[in-house]
Amino acid sequence: MALPAAKGGVRALIFDFDGLILDTEVAIYDAWREMYAAHGFPLTLETWAQCVGSDFGHYDPQVELEQFVGRTLDWPALTDTRRKRVNEILADKQPMPGVRDRLREAQEHGLVCAVASSSSHRWVDGWIDRLDLRPFFSHVSCLEDTGKAKPDPSLFLHAAAALNVEPAEAIVLEDSLNGMRAAHAAGMRCIVVPCEVTKHLAFDGAWKHHRSLEEFTVPDLFV
Repeated sequence: MALPAAKGGVRALIFDFDGLILDTEVAIYDAWREMYAAHGFPLTLETWAQCVGSDFGHYDPQVELEQFVGRTLDWPALTDTRRKRVNEILADKQPMPGVRDRLREAQEHGLVCAVASSSSHRWVDGWIDRLDLRPFFSHVSCLEDTGKAKPDPSLFLHAAAALNVEPAEAIVLEDSLNGMRAAHAAGMRCIVVPCEVTKHLAFDGAWKHHRSLEEFTVPDLFV
């Protein structure tokens, strides 16, 4: 049975991808950390968290590593190695616990769903198809669509427009500070479900804060 939008004013759910739908953030961090270690330098979780959910506009690990080693590095080769390492780590990964259940509930209650990610379409769409999640999503917004990464609100606004809903009618699900800030800037409520890379952060101002997508149901959002 479809719930009316007037109940809680909700018509749409907009999901982040990395760290929320798939546990990619740990794999990406580990690959970068291993690269730093190979050059004799640490990459702490606190430092890395600056770019989680965004791009390298505020913190660029490539620039930092070159500053550490004092020379220009062969980034095409290093990037190829890093991407292969990420794919190795993610080879058998499945969606985060609760993802499929929440998406099914959204369908059952007449909500439309989208993804809004600071990553590329190649990355996000590839995984959505591989994980067989495409039927759940009416739209996917990625960095190429707006040219601006979170915490800029443009990705969430782009997704809402594609779903034909007002910002106040959409609830965002995020795992990062940059994502939460983008949701707030877009005028949307945000449920924060931190991943292993972001669980140490303080998400002050989150509409709701859960340790897992299994801790709530879609009907809970209408209470």
